[in-house]
Amino acid sequence: MTLLSVNVNKVAVLRNSRGGQLPDVKNAAQIALRAGCDGITVHPRPDLRHIHPNDCVAIRALLNVHEFLGREFNIEGNPFAPANAQYPGLLAIVEQTRPEQVTLVPDGDTQITSDHGWHIRENAARLGPMIANMRAFGARVSLFVDADIGESELRIARDLGVERIEIYTGPYAHDLESGNAEEALSRCAQTSAIACALGLGVNAGHDLSQSNLAALLKAAPGICEVSIGHALFNDALYAGLDNAVRAYLKIVSSV
Repeated sequence: MTLLSVNVNKVAVLRNSRGGQLPDVKNAAQIALRAGCDGITVHPRPDLRHIHPNDCVAIRALLNVHEFLGREFNIEGNPFAPANAQYPGLLAIVEQTRPEQVTLVPDGDTQITSDHGWHIRENAARLGPMIANMRAFGARVSLFVDADIGESELRIARDLGVERIEIYTGPYAHDLESGNAEEALSRCAQTSAIACALGLGVNAGHDLSQSNLAALLKAAPGICEVSIGHALFNDALYAGLDNAVRAYLKIVSSV
């Protein structure tokens, strides 16, 4: 069965817009976990636009509580984004918090959100040592990739020590809204099948929602995990966070 990791970035965005501690990221994570989600995802950035390094520490402590043992912490980020006075760098955060999974994403500070995957061949020389460092801290490493990535690139990823990929599903979600997602869905399914055949686990994320999640999971049954934040917290505004998480869990468990 596909697992659900709840991305709590949006809680931090709202908190940061006003300052102070409300809404509380750790409390939101706790509600999502008690509703039954399988893990929590965050994406700290050097500009601190949402999740802060101390949020990562707080969520790690939460996941270490007996009630939530076995749930996973997934930290996303660009491993090459430079550290600054407030952001120690992704590797330092991973060393401190020891997440079960690290998802490496080639995003920049000028991007509103992640919008493309790695060109693995071009970045292999510098990705290799970083992947090894992340794994040395006990993390499973996943690479954020476009749905049309080729088999040769996936082989390189595997040989670098990557254990999973995360398929960028933004184009699929956009095409579905436009009424023609057949080609984009096929690309996701094909990449998932190739990755699985190579021994890689497959995750998926970005713009997934209650309206498009089931179709993706039916087309690509090998998907291990989806991370969902933006649409889930939109739903939570109206239905409540507990109910929103349970609605997504119902979808992943029924496919």
